[in-house]
Amino acid sequence: MLSKDEKNLSQVIDKISKMEEPRRSVVRRVHDIIVTAAPTLKPRIWYGMPAYAKSASTPALVTLRNDERLNLAITEKPAFRPAGGVDGALMPAAWYFETVDEHTEKRIAEIVRSVVD
Repeated sequence: MLSKDEKNLSQVIDKISKMEEPRRSVVRRVHDIIVTAAPTLKPRIWYGMPAYAKSASTPALVTLRNDERLNLAITEKPAFRPAGGVDGALMPAAWYFETVDEHTEKRIAEIVRSVVD
């Protein structure tokens, strides 16, 4: 019998597998980056999207959207920090992408780790 976490992971993998290429491969790569960067986060479906939470019963902290553009977003649940620098008091919460290169992969990992810490 599968645990709740295993069922949730299966649902996320299934959701990703139903996406059309090349997005399916990109989202799968981002999923792998997220679970590697923050292995304590639990994949689950959140409002129909792949998402990642501290447990199967807590709100999602990070979501992956496959709309007109691919989007990595921080939900309203984690504490936000002002960006500083040229962005001053703005608090980044979403990033759009079409592909994932080495620099983007590192940035996604940083973003995900900042939500967990």
